[in-house]
Amino acid sequence: MLSVVIITKNEAGHIARCLESISWADEIIVLDSGSEDDTAAICRQYTDKVYQTDWPGFGIQKQRAVDKASGDWILSIDADEVVTPELRSEIETALRQEGYNGYEIPRLSSYCGRQMRHGGWWPDHVLRLFRHDCGQFTDSVVHERIIVQGQIGQLTTPLLHDAFINLDEVLHKVNCYSTLGAELLYQRGVRSSLSKAILKAFWTFIRTYWLKAAILDGREGLMLSISNAEGAYYKYLKLLELQNRQSR
Repeated sequence: MLSVVIITKNEAGHIARCLESISWADEIIVLDSGSEDDTAAICRQYTDKVYQTDWPGFGIQKQRAVDKASGDWILSIDADEVVTPELRSEIETALRQEGYNGYEIPRLSSYCGRQMRHGGWWPDHVLRLFRHDCGQFTDSVVHERIIVQGQIGQLTTPLLHDAFINLDEVLHKVNCYSTLGAELLYQRGVRSSLSKAILKAFWTFIRTYWLKAAILDGREGLMLSISNAEGAYYKYLKLLELQNRQSR
């Protein structure tokens, strides 16, 4: 039995396409953290297992969804991701095989309408499919990951990811993730300065655009490199703000 788990908040623009792509699963679990749009109503068209909860961070929230699932296998996907028919077929084949307790799936992400093949975005192997009794999410507030006991295999068909539909979404996510990233760094004892924020932004742009060849993705590659640099800049600037506030 396969359970698909999804966490949501204000994903009305994405969630129907996502749910349609996994409507074949034995069970769909949705954990919503206070959506103010039609996300929950849309989800209820596909599953009766839609739960409302608070927001403790990505890792804990995703593990909460896993804990509500009853399947032998778990597929964890985000609201802006889509399982193609070809990936469904490969997943179903994998579930019938022995020897692996989890599978990494290559993720093909799009940025403002373009599927990105460079800049560190492809192939982006993510561990998303695992045996229920062998895997667990870390409790990180951001950049959570799944820890699986046992052998891990790799699928070859990509999971489609609409990472950023437009620039409004880019700016929104840069703001949200830089805040979460700053909080995580502060908890780890990392400290910042204005010069460090500037250097981190500069290095992030160089690494993305030149070293990871985002230049080959044309205009969107340049846009991605700039937004990555902005994310790094604001993360370390918010870290500086946080440490200054805590020292008062």
